[in-house]
Amino acid sequence: MPMTKKSILGLILSGLLIMCVGCSGAPAGNGSSDDCATGQDLKPVIYLYPEEDNTAVSVRLDYNGDLTELIPEFNAENVWNCTANKNGKITFEGKDYDYLFWEGAPKWEYDFYSGFCIRGADTEAFLKEALPQLGLNESEAKEFMEFWVPQMQGNAYNMISFQGRTYNKNAKLTVTPEPDSIIRVFMAWYPTERFIKINPQYLSAPERKGFTVVEWGGNKVK
Repeated sequence: MPMTKKSILGLILSGLLIMCVGCSGAPAGNGSSDDCATGQDLKPVIYLYPEEDNTAVSVRLDYNGDLTELIPEFNAENVWNCTANKNGKITFEGKDYDYLFWEGAPKWEYDFYSGFCIRGADTEAFLKEALPQLGLNESEAKEFMEFWVPQMQGNAYNMISFQGRTYNKNAKLTVTPEPDSIIRVFMAWYPTERFIKINPQYLSAPERKGFTVVEWGGNKVK
């Protein structure tokens, strides 16, 4: 039976609605985002590993941008006041979390002075080798790859640069009591159809000792 104009219009509107839902932000509480959020700082998650259980910890995030997601929400200005155990379990306002989660829209540009241009199909193998060099343990690296690899492996190439000074300056993290080790792994990247020559980046990390704070996240830049 031929479709009427109303039927065709209904299908078009339904398709548009599905597209809008598919590109919406992360549902509150699940700490996940889709790859529509180009140009956003995604999935920075903060792990706390104190030397003693029930350690009171204050984590302050001074962010040069607009925060779009916080799980849990701050309980002071730009601050999470919580307690943490040696196994990384965080208690905040009576609820337990594996990590502190934030996302945002930065008001600065990431640099690609050095980095790596990696075939999409080789991205997982590259990250398996790179992330331990940057200080992530096996569990943290696994979560990093589960989030990012599906967005990257289908590209011809991925230009990758792990951020240092620029990121630390614009997403300043202050933790009290002062940690013995802070490891922040933030990957700026973008897909490219061809190989691009870039100065190779030197990867290193501080020794994990004493009270250790770990964070990882990334941004698929515009």
